[in-house]
Amino acid sequence: MRRQPLRLALLEATRMLSDAGVESARNDAELLAAHVLGVERGELPLVPLVDPPVVEALGQLVAQRAKRVPLQHITGWAAIGDITVDVGPGVFVPRPETDLVLSWGLDVLASRSHPVVVELCTGSGALALAVAHARPDAQVYAVDNDTAALAWARRNADKRAGAGDTPVRLYSGDVTDGRLFAELDGLVDLVLCNPPYVPIGKSLPPEVAEHDPEHAVYAADGGLALIKSVVTLAARLLRSGGGVAIEHDDDHGQAVPALLSQRRVLSEATGHTDLAGRSRFATARRTG
Repeated sequence: MRRQPLRLALLEATRMLSDAGVESARNDAELLAAHVLGVERGELPLVPLVDPPVVEALGQLVAQRAKRVPLQHITGWAAIGDITVDVGPGVFVPRPETDLVLSWGLDVLASRSHPVVVELCTGSGALALAVAHARPDAQVYAVDNDTAALAWARRNADKRAGAGDTPVRLYSGDVTDGRLFAELDGLVDLVLCNPPYVPIGKSLPPEVAEHDPEHAVYAADGGLALIKSVVTLAARLLRSGGGVAIEHDDDHGQAVPALLSQRRVLSEATGHTDLAGRSRFATARRTG
């Protein structure tokens, strides 16, 4: 059997994914090809020809993705910052947009040594672990109320600690609990949160609606129920000058900054957009 150009296999994969309604068809085709070949995406041009078994394996993965199975479930990982975390059924898959929250948070920490960081609704542990990797001097806490998510977070935390990162402290807890992290009141430099925020009943892509855990996606009160608790908790935890960043639904561009502004101890409430111009997250700083 003859080898064939990888370029042709990628064109066919892109066509199949595009026909299935996958917006990032070319991107996903290349990432799946890199996964099959065991190389980085940027190394694909160095593989001009592939054997028929590679083409067949790629076709099988593309067929899964065309059924709108999340790319990250197929490859088994998601990227955030300079690390990857393992993901799969039972845990929310972090999206590339969350990197913007991470970047803002790291800017807050830039002038602080040995900072204390808390990630609420941690899920896979992505944000907490990315911070711990970028800032080895940080003391990072992460919490979730879901046992399945915490199992994924523990797996990822152990993996990152094994790679030499500062261990993250994982806890089981609920952001609606007024006593959560009471021992950290006024001691935290940064609070990060990507909570459930989608209004109940809102239409979502199949990758989210059919594969992410429902309790990690939807929230009552128009999607704001848990965000309100996060704002209250952040106001209590933050030290002077500390920052909070909360990811939210793209319809919450005014509502979440307004919730932050209502807390007298918080200032500089600001809404932020993603690269597509959609409202994505809101931030604030703790006053003196």
